[in-house]
Amino acid sequence: MAVQTGLARLAAEGSSILEGRRIGLLCNPTAVDAELAHAVELLGAKSELTLAALFGPEHGVRGDAQDMIGVDTARDERSGLPVHSLYGHTLASLTPTPAMLEDIDVMVYDVQDVGSRYYTFVWTMVLAMRACAQAGKAFCVLDRPNPLGGMHVEGGAITPGFESFVGLVSCPNRHGMTAGEIARWRHAVEKLDLELAVISMRGWRRDMLFEHTGLPWIMPSPNMPTVDTAMVYPGMCLVEGTELSEGRGTTRPFELSGAAGIDPYELAEAMTAMQLPGCKLRPVTFTPTFHKHGKLPNGGIQIHVTNADTFRPYRTGVAFIKACFEQQKAPTTFWRTRAYEFVDQLPAFDLLAGNATLREGIEAGASLDDLASRWPRDEGAFQEEREDFLLYR
Repeated sequence: MAVQTGLARLAAEGSSILEGRRIGLLCNPTAVDAELAHAVELLGAKSELTLAALFGPEHGVRGDAQDMIGVDTARDERSGLPVHSLYGHTLASLTPTPAMLEDIDVMVYDVQDVGSRYYTFVWTMVLAMRACAQAGKAFCVLDRPNPLGGMHVEGGAITPGFESFVGLVSCPNRHGMTAGEIARWRHAVEKLDLELAVISMRGWRRDMLFEHTGLPWIMPSPNMPTVDTAMVYPGMCLVEGTELSEGRGTTRPFELSGAAGIDPYELAEAMTAMQLPGCKLRPVTFTPTFHKHGKLPNGGIQIHVTNADTFRPYRTGVAFIKACFEQQKAPTTFWRTRAYEFVDQLPAFDLLAGNATLREGIEAGASLDDLASRWPRDEGAFQEEREDFLLYR
């Protein structure tokens, strides 16, 4: 039997926080039930509910915009509802304005997350929670599975001053929480004056990967095509902070990564020597149709996860960056220097890593064990911090 999501429970049981109130739905194409009916249809079919507006995170309500492409406010053709973009062309566009919230009484959040701190959807949720608290609006999260499970936490904390839209608040790169749990955490820690309801799932356990839920996988963004992508993403998203290709423009982004001029066999050999658990590294040549190194043959690797329980995606991603840096020997052209997620004062890689320590260690030739030495302390501290806000055991 499939896990019952918060949306499915709302459709079956209703919710007192929504009845008689004007609803703003923050969603994208992933807001579907097990039969693929979308939340707009399910909520719109209930006479006791009034759906007043839609709000779109990065990639838009329909999920068709590419990464870091601003989306403008519009009107949904099918439902006729106004659509407010929460990912426009400025930093301010990430937060709902008072005018956007005027015609709603409660914001409902239903978006499938992928379990990585860089993935911006949960930070859109937190920014919306803050705005709703200031505007006196209620907030409701329809919870969904963390596709990586909720057992493992991996990566370091964010150093103050390195917060961004790929890490609004400090947490490990793989956080092991659901959106509902993150909402409870931020609601308490930030002491938000907000009426918050989380409609939890039924049947989900922390040791459950997405393929065990019985739920359909809907692409939450154009370059997150499969659950396999989500599994490697906590480490391979680091590639966005470099001039290497993260495989955008191929059918297996983030599983495939490399660059023009990289020797794939040397790369695979160097990474294999680092004894990365739970995966095999296949040397490949791939040609992206667009994006970095587009239409050029790229040497690189494909990550094949052989044991999801022992696989450590963040450690694997750091190993990939280290091996590529040492092969290319071109530090002046290796790191991304252009603005990234509305920040141009700090290197993109440092925003993704949470500080400059990882980049500086790679440049200095530190071993993988040395690069990872601070993570266990940060992981343990976060596991303690999150404990009171977990909904599933």
